[in-house]
Amino acid sequence: MRNVEEVMENFRMKVFRVVATHLNFSRAAEELLLTQPAVTQQIRGLEEDYGVPLFDRTGGRITLTPSGTALLPFAQRLKDISDEAFAAVAGASGEQAGQLAIGASQTIGQYVLPNLVAGFLRENPRVNVTAMSGNSDEMLEAVIAHRIHIALIEGPALRKDVRTEAFMEDEMALVVPASHEWADTEVDIETLKDAPLLMREFGSGSRRVVENALTRAGLKRKDLKVHMELDSTEGLLNAVEAGLGVTFVSRWAVRNQLSLGTLQLARVRGLKLTRKFSIAYPAGPNPTGNAAAFRLHLLAHSREFAPSAKRKIVKKG
Repeated sequence: MRNVEEVMENFRMKVFRVVATHLNFSRAAEELLLTQPAVTQQIRGLEEDYGVPLFDRTGGRITLTPSGTALLPFAQRLKDISDEAFAAVAGASGEQAGQLAIGASQTIGQYVLPNLVAGFLRENPRVNVTAMSGNSDEMLEAVIAHRIHIALIEGPALRKDVRTEAFMEDEMALVVPASHEWADTEVDIETLKDAPLLMREFGSGSRRVVENALTRAGLKRKDLKVHMELDSTEGLLNAVEAGLGVTFVSRWAVRNQLSLGTLQLARVRGLKLTRKFSIAYPAGPNPTGNAAAFRLHLLAHSREFAPSAKRKIVKKG
């Protein structure tokens, strides 16, 4: 077996990390812009370097061996060190460069993040940004596991191992079919008891905001008729368009449907549904490098992308 220092930072370690992340040689080959035989050759070479198998390929699926599992944190650490070194060298010349991995909850990832990243890259063109999305709980797990540098979530984090900072206010609205009797009207909160309500899944920041707001307004969770749960905002909007019920979503999410006239808003009397979009990162010091630059960009520019002013709502009755 070669001296470990001779193989720690070579290309084989990167190939190993990508294969270990996906547990799929074809997917890794696509990401690395290699052929699958080339990926296999790199892994075999690394296994020869360490003298042990790193992947178990039996049973029609790929899993890490105990040795592969032991190596993976070091491969990730090497990537992090390499990224930090690249960013530090660029930073010494007054530029940002290298990798930035961002995670975002689904509403932010789909409707807000593209504009924010575009603005950041105009100022920092040498930074390579990757992004992933999921619900807020999933993104917090990813930032703690160091799979991403920074997370953008809906609301504060309900855990002590992360820090959060609000960077944008979001208004949630009650969305109904275009032909619904509540369209462009204000209704009493008690009417929600009889409405087929469509909700996001548990773990969603949007769901927590809606349930907490309804509870504060005097409507207990057991009084709600949750007709269906879906794991995406687009799913909720499509279900409302199909006449399956009504839902609460971010005003960011429904802008196109309002412009097309396929959906309408209603206002619930006495119900305040605003929340904060927050930056999340591991507890401890503030982010450094590219994550720090992106954080400062969000705090400085996020208000430029806020949705337009509220629509006029007609009171019913």
